[in-house]
Amino acid sequence: MLSEEKNERKREQKRWFRSFLRTLRPQLFLLVVVAVVFGLLMLFTHVSFQLYLYGLQLVLFFWLLSVGVQWLRYQKKADKVWRIRRSDPETFKNTEKPVDIVEQLYLDKYEELAQEYHEYRRKEAEKSKEQMEYFTLWLHQIKTPIAAISLLLQRRKEESADQKQMEQELLRLNDYTHMALNYLKLEDTGKEMDLEEVAVDAVIKETVKKYAILFIYNKIQLDYEPQGMTVLTDRKWLQVMLEQILSNSLKYTKAGKIRIYAENEHTLVVEDTGSGIRQEDLPKIFEKGYTGLSGRLHEKSTGLGLFLSRKICQRLGHQLKIESEVGKGTKAFLIFKRPELTIFD
Repeated sequence: MLSEEKNERKREQKRWFRSFLRTLRPQLFLLVVVAVVFGLLMLFTHVSFQLYLYGLQLVLFFWLLSVGVQWLRYQKKADKVWRIRRSDPETFKNTEKPVDIVEQLYLDKYEELAQEYHEYRRKEAEKSKEQMEYFTLWLHQIKTPIAAISLLLQRRKEESADQKQMEQELLRLNDYTHMALNYLKLEDTGKEMDLEEVAVDAVIKETVKKYAILFIYNKIQLDYEPQGMTVLTDRKWLQVMLEQILSNSLKYTKAGKIRIYAENEHTLVVEDTGSGIRQEDLPKIFEKGYTGLSGRLHEKSTGLGLFLSRKICQRLGHQLKIESEVGKGTKAFLIFKRPELTIFD
């Protein structure tokens, strides 16, 4: 058994040496090119040929010394490869090919890691899909008890402060449920937008009607007149975006009014007299989960409303800008104008 191992080791060393010689081909080619170039220079400049031979011998001596060092290092690496091969024969199933044995180890390990990575990505994709399906199902199911609670509140004859508060909280609960559901829908890139000519006034009226309870109970004045604006957009997602913007205005406006008006034929403005946003928070308000100082002081802030609105704008090809000043209120600009396309004949 020991003699067989020695014989196998000798055969491996022969293979290592042949593989090592193949790695020296570029160096040998470069050495020959340098020798020829310097030989021609010596010939044209009439320098002593003995000096050229002396220099060539010196170069060959140092190169052979370098080859010896390279061989020792290569042999050390190959010895490690040999031990790995004995412990894991599957790693070297392709080593009969005439390539560098060390390089073959790296290639085999790379393929192994690549397969593991692709398997990991596949499992993560399946896991993410399962989670999306579960949360989508849960969000659809939770809408049933919300609708039932709403119906029970409508059947109550007496109106009290508690009932008004419950109606407001129920509206917020419904908003947060729809926000999560819309976020999941936006993450599904396979779903396309249904673009059509939409009357913005009709969408605004539906949105205002939804939040009428908050306007009435919080005694916030609404300043809005129909503008006759028509835009090319997706009606459902436009309403979702307006709901998020109007919900934010109502959330941070304790008293005063909210104005909805057209700045021009392409821009809709939602302006409130709320607490406003600090200038240092403005660049970050569209980041997911970012609430800023006003959001942290307001317990019900999620930091998802403006993030979701900006994402919808990007999908629809619109723009959303926010201008605000602490203590004076906030303006949200919905810009529907699209860049003009130039067609060349």
